[in-house]
Amino acid sequence: MTQKNWKYIAITLLIVVGLQLFSQQQLITAGSIKLASAEENNTTVIRSPVVPATLSFAGEPVPLHVPDVAERLDRELLVNSYLHATTLLGLKRMQRYEPEIKALLKENDIPEDFIYLALAESLFGQVTSPAGAAGFWQLMPDTARGYGLIVNSEVDERFHVRKATLAAVKYLKSAKNRFGSWTNAAASYNRGMGGLDRALKQQQVDNYYDLYLNDETSRYMFRILALKEVLGNPQKYRFELPAGEGYQPLPTRTVKVTNTITDLPAYALQQGTNYKTLRLYNPWIKDYSLTVVQGKEFELELPAKAN
Repeated sequence: MTQKNWKYIAITLLIVVGLQLFSQQQLITAGSIKLASAEENNTTVIRSPVVPATLSFAGEPVPLHVPDVAERLDRELLVNSYLHATTLLGLKRMQRYEPEIKALLKENDIPEDFIYLALAESLFGQVTSPAGAAGFWQLMPDTARGYGLIVNSEVDERFHVRKATLAAVKYLKSAKNRFGSWTNAAASYNRGMGGLDRALKQQQVDNYYDLYLNDETSRYMFRILALKEVLGNPQKYRFELPAGEGYQPLPTRTVKVTNTITDLPAYALQQGTNYKTLRLYNPWIKDYSLTVVQGKEFELELPAKAN
């Protein structure tokens, strides 16, 4: 092969390699431009919520000047302000149940802040915990019976909003009388009166905020406080619920039942509705029949207008 041919081949190879390198550089540059553009357009900034300067529960001040108290509140504010789906669901359900529950609390001299205790317990869902606590106020079966609620295979009044709230009222009044503080009364709702009493005596203090407790009870009051703060000031925490998007109270008519109903699905149809709706409006019903003891009665809530 002549020297001229070698030069030709060498020049050709240099041109090919040069073109490949140029092409790769263009791809890298284009990718960098796209990436930079995406980063420039991304304006989402995750910020920590600011712990309020002052806060109270049931008129009792929270000692936010104590570092661990402020930090425990900060933790729950972070959780609840960025737990978007759960917090929005709480806002929606509040619109349906807040008027009735707050009215019952006020009528019985219980501070309205206790509505956030119920919210912390159940998010206003008719739920049952693995331990067996049930309803908005998460009452255990024996506790519920002790406060006059019916709990059996047909009826579970822990799911009756008004009756369960009144049962919780009895507990809270008793706890307040025992501990002298609404904050301690609320904490005992989670720990139990006996458990909180032992902790106070063992640690020789009289204030929930001065107690060293298990993780659940240690966080309990701060979750309630965070819900009060976030749901009480939703726009401050960038939550927005346009008018009409919350769950509104359902218009109902009340029917008194003084005799046993052996076939609730048939009864519902006679009332111009169906069994599903009957159960949705009366979540305390747990079977297809309703036994009424002589001299007693139940009140059923039915749609204001028949289907």
